[in-house]
Amino acid sequence: MENECAAHSAVIKSSRKARYHNSSFSIFHLLEVRAIKITKQIKIRDVLVGGGAPIAVQSMTNTDTRDAKATLAQIRALADAGCDIVRCAVPDMQAAEALREICAGSPLPVVADIHFDYRLALAAIESGVDKIRLNPGNIGGADRVQAVVKAAKARHLPIRIGVNYGSVEKHILEKFGGPTPEAMVESALYHVGLLNDCDFDDICISIKSSSVPNTMQAYLLASEKTDYPLHLGVTEAGTEYMGTIKSAAGIGGLLALGVGDTIRVSLTDDPVKEVYAAKAILKAVGRAEEGINVVSCPTCGRTRINLIDIAKEVEQRCQSIRGKKMKVAVMGCVVNGPGEAREADLGIAGGDGVGLIFRRGEIIKKVPQEQLVDALMDEIAQYEGE
Repeated sequence: MENECAAHSAVIKSSRKARYHNSSFSIFHLLEVRAIKITKQIKIRDVLVGGGAPIAVQSMTNTDTRDAKATLAQIRALADAGCDIVRCAVPDMQAAEALREICAGSPLPVVADIHFDYRLALAAIESGVDKIRLNPGNIGGADRVQAVVKAAKARHLPIRIGVNYGSVEKHILEKFGGPTPEAMVESALYHVGLLNDCDFDDICISIKSSSVPNTMQAYLLASEKTDYPLHLGVTEAGTEYMGTIKSAAGIGGLLALGVGDTIRVSLTDDPVKEVYAAKAILKAVGRAEEGINVVSCPTCGRTRINLIDIAKEVEQRCQSIRGKKMKVAVMGCVVNGPGEAREADLGIAGGDGVGLIFRRGEIIKKVPQEQLVDALMDEIAQYEGE
């Protein structure tokens, strides 16, 4: 057994040092990535992306963009939830014109999502958007790319290149035998090259697949090949439940490995839920600039309070709190709770009809169970950090 373990260890060490032919990846490559990569920085209205800036949370409206009032109402809801940047679909000229009212009233930077028609990009820029999302290879000849670049430059607008596994060009698919991570990255760099040929460098890149492993491999490869900021996401992730799980695995995994500058969780649901999920992922991987990270025990036979409902209430009430960065523990046992949650800033531990409130593992208050959550929220409101 010892010989087998030694041999396995040698294989791991050898694999970590190996060069990856044809940009292929393995789990050993993931283990090599540690430090947060500092990318080129771009500015979207007043939001900085890349260059060591905080991770920006993005979402996309699902209203009809032509309905400016409904779209603005959704954007305001997204802003209230903590969204940093919002994207709107621009399917036609009427939508492009509606962006004028939307941009004028939006509390968030607005990104125009353009496909195929360069005239929609020009109209959206004229309407006052803060960024364009388009793939220059899909809008026609070089003269059209030049026209969009010229308009974007005049207003200092960045362009996001967005490649999905379903949008890879035919010649690249034939080269790689399908929409592999390598194919998606080559497609993205092809579009980057078209913008670079126009002397344009204010670029952000996204490379998304509905497969979490393929998404992660594509972004890791892109991070090696370019210094442009990366917009992370798992496309077509699904409904709130499965989509959040896929996004947490893919986006969270990449952020934990030091890759990524801005994120969007894509859900078949209310876009506000995308923002809550994205902010939860940032908390989970230690990349949130603010917010309360609630941890709770799974309950056991020693639990004598309704810990499940208490934990849900604490999490729900903490969700909207701004301007604080702290860890809050909700534990079910007065014997082990304070010690197990010693690293928490504040927490509660339930007993038989009573509960303890503690700070950094030290008990500071004992209250009846029915007052436990309110007492904890009062302590959170007063907490200033140490």
